Amino acid sequence: MSSWLEFLQSRGARVVDGRVADFGNKGRELAAARDATIVADLSDNALLAVSGDDAATFLHGQLTNDVEGLAVDAAQWTGWCTAKGRLLASFLLVRRPTGYLIVLTSEIAPAIQKRLSMYVLRSKVKLEDVSGQYARIGVAGPAARETIARRFGKKAESLGVVQAQDGSIAIALGGPRFLVVSPIETAHTMWETMAAAATPAGSDAWDWTSVRAGIPLVVAATQEAFVPQMANFDLIGAVSFRKGCYPGQEIVARMQYRGGLKRRMALVHLGGDTAPAPGESLEGWRKARCSRPSYSPSKTGVNALFRDARRRFASAGSSG
Repeated sequence: MSSWLEFLQSRGARVVDGRVADFGNKGRELAAARDATIVADLSDNALLAVSGDDAATFLHGQLTNDVEGLAVDAAQWTGWCTAKGRLLASFLLVRRPTGYLIVLTSEIAPAIQKRLSMYVLRSKVKLEDVSGQYARIGVAGPAARETIARRFGKKAESLGVVQAQDGSIAIALGGPRFLVVSPIETAHTMWETMAAAATPAGSDAWDWTSVRAGIPLVVAATQEAFVPQMANFDLIGAVSFRKGCYPGQEIVARMQYRGGLKRRMALVHLGGDTAPAPGESLEGWRKARCSRPSYSPSKTGVNALFRDARRRFASAGSSG
């Protein structure tokens, strides 16, 4: 176990399989995610650094979004597709003065890093897993914006980046949600500052905020299951239809301009107390596949993002 997770354990975290499941009361933490402000460890997300003279050109030719148009200290949602236009990964891309940071689920990070590296060839590009060097912390809720502003000295605009004197950065994810990336050496102090103004919470509470925000997540079970529009990439600004070629671009563009999209991702509230697994189908709705599940604060069910026919789930959303 890393020293960072050991520190969180000393603060009451319950660590399961390398992730913070909760801080002793998942129900209270989910309620805080809905009604108050939470701070959550995001160690189940990996952090890849991409640097080199050709980094922008390389990523622009691989990813669904306009990397070359991304300003320094800005972020974008984006994805990586197969030649058939099916998503292999979804992630947050952050541009820094010295290169780029990729935030994606740890489950598929090693394979994605290895596969991306195969396309570098003679380009001056370096891909490195720097997850062990930085803590990833999520802050969400009504007090999140002011808490970040006080700690970093300025407010972060949507998908903008602000930096603190200790080298930590905060990325505004839209709405009252922020991702803090802090050097391990100073992460303990950063956590204590955030926890003084928010309820410490496990990954389930953070996942609930992501589901409510409509942010898709591609994991091993859902790789190659969706084209970008099925996962609403076009609705969250994660795909550009003005840039040049990238793997699967022709298929993605054809679906956009010629039609044919029959399925969308929708927010669904399900009865029961067991969250569906990513990729799992609803009973009786074979083509309805779970994209991103989360437990609900309502105590009467679970929330999930499902990909299915848009009309079928038109009224299936819930405030739970």
